[in-house]
Amino acid sequence: MIHQPGAFVSAAAASTRRVLLGGIHPSNPLPPLTVRLLHGRLLRLDILADLSQFLLRALSSSGLHLHALALHSLFPDPPHLTLPFALKSASRLPDPLPVGEQLHARSLKLPSHSNPHVLTSLLSLYAKCGLLDHARQVFDEMRCPSTVSWTALIAAYMNAGRDREAVAAARDAFTSGMRPDSFTAVRVLTACARVVDLDTGEAVWRAAEREGIATSVFVATAAVDLYVKCGEMAKAREVFDKMSEKDAVAWGAMVGGYASNGHPREALELFFAMQAQGVRPDCYTVAGALSACTRLGALDLGRQAVGAVNGDEFLDNPILGTALINMYTKCGSTGEAWVVFQQMRRKDVIVWNTMVLGLGMTGHGKTAFALVGQMEKSGVKLNDNTFIGILCSCAHTGLVQDGRRYFRNMIQLYHIIPRIEHYGCMVDMLSRAGLLQEAHQLINDMPMQANAVVWGALLGGCKIHRDTKLAECVLKQLILLEPRNSGNYVMLSNIYSKSNRWEDAAKLRLDMKAHGVEKVRAYSWVELSGKVHEFCVGDKSHPLMDQIYKKLDELGMEMKNMGYKPTTDVVMFDVEDEEKEQTLVHHSEKLAIAFCLLSTPPGEVIRVTKNLRVCTDCHTAIKLVSRIADREIIIRDNNRFHCFRDGSCSCNDYW
Repeated sequence: MIHQPGAFVSAAAASTRRVLLGGIHPSNPLPPLTVRLLHGRLLRLDILADLSQFLLRALSSSGLHLHALALHSLFPDPPHLTLPFALKSASRLPDPLPVGEQLHARSLKLPSHSNPHVLTSLLSLYAKCGLLDHARQVFDEMRCPSTVSWTALIAAYMNAGRDREAVAAARDAFTSGMRPDSFTAVRVLTACARVVDLDTGEAVWRAAEREGIATSVFVATAAVDLYVKCGEMAKAREVFDKMSEKDAVAWGAMVGGYASNGHPREALELFFAMQAQGVRPDCYTVAGALSACTRLGALDLGRQAVGAVNGDEFLDNPILGTALINMYTKCGSTGEAWVVFQQMRRKDVIVWNTMVLGLGMTGHGKTAFALVGQMEKSGVKLNDNTFIGILCSCAHTGLVQDGRRYFRNMIQLYHIIPRIEHYGCMVDMLSRAGLLQEAHQLINDMPMQANAVVWGALLGGCKIHRDTKLAECVLKQLILLEPRNSGNYVMLSNIYSKSNRWEDAAKLRLDMKAHGVEKVRAYSWVELSGKVHEFCVGDKSHPLMDQIYKKLDELGMEMKNMGYKPTTDVVMFDVEDEEKEQTLVHHSEKLAIAFCLLSTPPGEVIRVTKNLRVCTDCHTAIKLVSRIADREIIIRDNNRFHCFRDGSCSCNDYW
């Protein structure tokens, strides 16, 4: 038991009672009939007791919470159903705990204390006060908790951010035989989505289907959200397709789910289908569609998505503004991103950080530094993500001294404790610059265990600077962390190939096969007339593939006349040079560029998105193609941006 029985009526309650019995309240005078009832002039006290529940409900529902509490204090033995209304009124006070504790103490004297309605109201009051342990003790006093009681406990944990405990309570509830109503099902499914507990969530969904509440748009949408958060998009789509009624939230959950789970084309198909059915997307749905366009590099489709909402919403809504700036920068249109950023009327720190990172990724490192200075002058406090953007800029532009200075200032001047992402940026910066031993030492000195991203940054530097010995050491760490990541094997194999260590490269391929590790295929995408075209080596499904190969042959002849020689050491197989050259010709980004040259008018910018890093040979070749075709070619790979113009690249061959 939490409290011992004690006197209930405090001075405040007594004062309130005097005002109430006088029939006067400064802002809410009670009707004369109620005042006369309270004085007992019309009814005996026992008859008044029968009306107390009705009066308490009326006073509490009308917001007259002090009146309700004073009325409740009049009765020495109030009916048990009046306590929940009194507790509800107490919970609406600015400081509900003192009155709530007194009500709890008073309830201990009454036979109705163990009533589940009373205990559930007490639970909710303690939960609102942040006393979750007290709330749990009250719940544990219930002999047979009802669905409402279980829901109150689950909601209490969720509102306090203790989602795992909410899910644990839900499991206990279903084990005890609880039959969920719609509200309970939604709360539990939401909690399971937050902690990515698919097993418990599916059990709740099956229970909802048995109870006939799965047809509720709210329950079904919560189930969709659960499957989306757990990465089960096929199951999410199955639930979505069965929904007889779909609101904007349900559509948005699917669009955002496809975008966040690596299915950008499906996200856009659903987004435009949603509009075709006349459902207006909310800001989160539009943000999901823009994220999908970002992933595909589909700038024109992104512009269409922007048209789904009023343009002013982007300027006033930081969520939409951030998504749009991110889309423009990652589609290589930094100028448009800058215009949106300058016009935005509401800029939070996330908007600023997105612009800083976008400038850094597109090779505008000095501009990113200037924007950080403007950020401080505007009174926006720099945070840890701001410095990730700055350090990324330094890594991509080779500004090692600036990077060291910002990293030092972050700690000493801004008192920000570096996260593993900051260390990853520093390792990346040092590794690209050839300072491999310093990068390796930084990893050893980190206060936390290095993850695969950090080791991968060092491995990338080993490849650039051909440090085979260190690369082998790094790979051992990476295989422990990511034993099924083919990229690690491929990178080391490329290092062996560059050193003509073909036997080691062959042994590595055998190790990959023995462990069931398959090389990730390289894909490139381009958008044309609202359609996304996909290309990969060896795929001849595209209707223009014959013309594409012919175009590549023509470009190859012109490049050789300009002195181009294929960089065959990036091919990881020990084959003849002629075969290596043929392999390089048909890399996915080259196929995509040839398609664009065939399908777009002269002078139009070519934008290509690739899922892997652009190889050295393609980088050299595309520089020449930009001069031959007199085109600007923008390539976004999984590492950074490359903007090719007139035979040169914005990265200055530093990537």
